[in-house]
Amino acid sequence: MADNKRDYYEVLGVDKSSDEQTIKKAYRKLAKQYHPDMNPGDQEAEKKFKEINEAYAVLSDSEKKARYDQYGHAGVDPNMGGNGFGDFGGFGGFDFGDIFGSFFGGGGGGFSSQKRNAPMRGDDLRVHITISFEEAAFGCKKEISYNRVETCSECSGSGAQKGTSAETCQTCGGSGQVRVTQRTALGMFQTTKACDACGGKGKIIKSPCTNCRGTGYVRIKKTVEATIPAGIDDGQRVILQNLGNAGKNGGGYGDLYVSVSIRPHPVFERDGYNIYCDVPITFVEAALGAEIDVPTLEGKVKYTIPEGTQTHTSFTLRGKGIQSLRSKSRGDLIFRVIVEVPKGLTGAQKDALKNFAEVCGNSNYSKKESFRKKIFGK
Repeated sequence: MADNKRDYYEVLGVDKSSDEQTIKKAYRKLAKQYHPDMNPGDQEAEKKFKEINEAYAVLSDSEKKARYDQYGHAGVDPNMGGNGFGDFGGFGGFDFGDIFGSFFGGGGGGFSSQKRNAPMRGDDLRVHITISFEEAAFGCKKEISYNRVETCSECSGSGAQKGTSAETCQTCGGSGQVRVTQRTALGMFQTTKACDACGGKGKIIKSPCTNCRGTGYVRIKKTVEATIPAGIDDGQRVILQNLGNAGKNGGGYGDLYVSVSIRPHPVFERDGYNIYCDVPITFVEAALGAEIDVPTLEGKVKYTIPEGTQTHTSFTLRGKGIQSLRSKSRGDLIFRVIVEVPKGLTGAQKDALKNFAEVCGNSNYSKKESFRKKIFGK
């Protein structure tokens, strides 16, 4: 139940006033901490990881965040009914009343009627998915379930029971509007307003369709397969055309916007189409040079580092990064070597290092000697 869930802001450790970047930074930190790859076999860490992703899926989406801020978990829980799916609630923007006409007391002339009966494109819908780092790098297919409004298949959108049809309104003659004469201090004025008998539609349904209750539309759950292109970045979206809500009066369907979030990787970090990682090496490998294993998105590759390599030195593997969305070219993998200082040395190892230091003298430490001169003079 939604009532048993922790507050999403509490889950990510942020305030309600936190901006998008603060929320994203908090999510990345926690997701990396509790990622299953970093905590193999830890059921509690896996549970927290799912909770973190659920919280971020809501707070990173401005519309869902607004609903959550107003209604709490009920505003974003699809099992709560009502407005649990803000994009799909009710008929998703199918306003069968005339707001313009009600504001002007039923006036508005021919404009209101024309607008009411003109073809109108259906509403766009939005869903949010979270994918892995590798799925974003190489592309993937994702099955998406969501609710949308479709034209009723029983009556083909007419709203009339099968075998019957809507009849022309006798009050307005099918125009959807009637003339009204009003007496004012300035004299008699004649205006037009929406026909009360047919609601401005020009037709009356005497035998409503039982499937859609005379509306011409039904709300259904739909499942589609979305193709996520290789190279997509966190926060970008994929547009699935004509998969939104049905239009009115013969208008086309809206689109489905799929917003994508990417889970942090335990090894790599991304900047544009380049990826970065740290590779630990030993003191001996740094001093003498060595062939080391470097992780890539396709697996490990061999790379030879030169002797005398200093810690934090960066090397580049061309074309081992993320594929561009606009071409087949790929970014680079830049890895930084981190020289690990050995701990828990044995007596023999310490003696060997002392002998090494005596043999070296100051010949291999010119930078250190230069630094000492700057600080201490001669």
